[in-house]
Amino acid sequence: MNVKTILNRVQPLKNFVYGKIQLVEPDIIEVEILPHRQRSPICPKCEKPAPTYDHVAERFWLFVPFLGLLARLCYRPRRVNCPEHGVLVELMPWSEGKRPISKAMMQFLGNWARRLSWLETARIFHVSWQSVYRSVEWLVQWGLAHRDLTGIKGIGVDELHIGRGKKSKNFLTLVYQIDARCRRLLWVGQTRKAAALRKGLLSLGAPVLASIQYVCTDMWKPFRKVIASTLGHACHMIDRFHVTQHLNAAVDEARRKDVAAMKSKPKGKRLKKMRWILLRRKNRTLGRAREMLNRVLSTRLQTGRAYLLKESFRHFWDYHSATWARNYMKAWITRARRSRIVPMIKVANMIQKHEELLLNWIKARQELFTGATEGLNNKARVVTKRSYGFRTFHVAELALYHTLGKLPEPEVTHRFW
Repeated sequence: MNVKTILNRVQPLKNFVYGKIQLVEPDIIEVEILPHRQRSPICPKCEKPAPTYDHVAERFWLFVPFLGLLARLCYRPRRVNCPEHGVLVELMPWSEGKRPISKAMMQFLGNWARRLSWLETARIFHVSWQSVYRSVEWLVQWGLAHRDLTGIKGIGVDELHIGRGKKSKNFLTLVYQIDARCRRLLWVGQTRKAAALRKGLLSLGAPVLASIQYVCTDMWKPFRKVIASTLGHACHMIDRFHVTQHLNAAVDEARRKDVAAMKSKPKGKRLKKMRWILLRRKNRTLGRAREMLNRVLSTRLQTGRAYLLKESFRHFWDYHSATWARNYMKAWITRARRSRIVPMIKVANMIQKHEELLLNWIKARQELFTGATEGLNNKARVVTKRSYGFRTFHVAELALYHTLGKLPEPEVTHRFW
């Protein structure tokens, strides 16, 4: 079996044949491509045969390395005189536009860039960072043009902080599909304003919006307004994660106040090294940590009472009936307000304000994975940390689509067994 046979197996070229293959340098193998003598060149726009007009200068394309050698394709393109589109460079199945990298190599680099940082991918395969960037860009554009958006029942909306500072431009608005059958990124936009989310929802198209039955968000007011105006027919709910986050913050605030007030008293020593223990669930706190927690709960400090309130609200998520869940919520709100713990009173008021959205979570808990939004957001943070930040929004957008979008890809020519 010679090299031509292998190339025809992994990278067949319609209307073209492989010519001379030679080692031009100690570590570079050059593969010549020739036009098929019995086939006419193809117009790149209408993809119909057209007569040859002339030839352009010889070009080279970087190909997937094999046998430890850097490979490149060599071909002198023809220009066709298409009756409909005029004089154009012929269609070449291994090339995309004027890129100096073949489609197979772009897909090869793009698949590795999903697992490694782009800079590390460039170093391993001895290409430039721009080559990896262009490869990912081509894969994302191809995937967005060919993805299927039918059958979407539930979406999740969240924001992601990137860069430094709390300016609006340092946030991304992310729209995820969180159905049981598929969890992926649908759209990413700059800023977390209402206009950004409205633009993202409208970009999905009217048929997709009409099919959405469930929407899961946090308590950010601009998001709630856009959902109410654009997806009023859908069941809008608040994610459980964000409520738990507010409860944990209230417990931590109560702990800080107790530490400041009891700093010189013996009871204050019981609060040392308790910050992270108080954020755990009680049934997951064992050993030495459980002993320290019990000592805090045995006192009448606000920290212990706030912790018990936080733990008692966990029972709300176990209800299957919205009616009984509503009754439990009202009882918990009354208990929190009577506790005279200011952080907990604020959380109780917030829960009462969003009562219907929280009850919608109880109604729709069996229909979709409500925790998928935060799970995908954590993966998005990993993408940003792996790249040590992004200089432009476009690069961040490409990286997130490429990793979380589950976009379709062209047929793979090189794969590992």
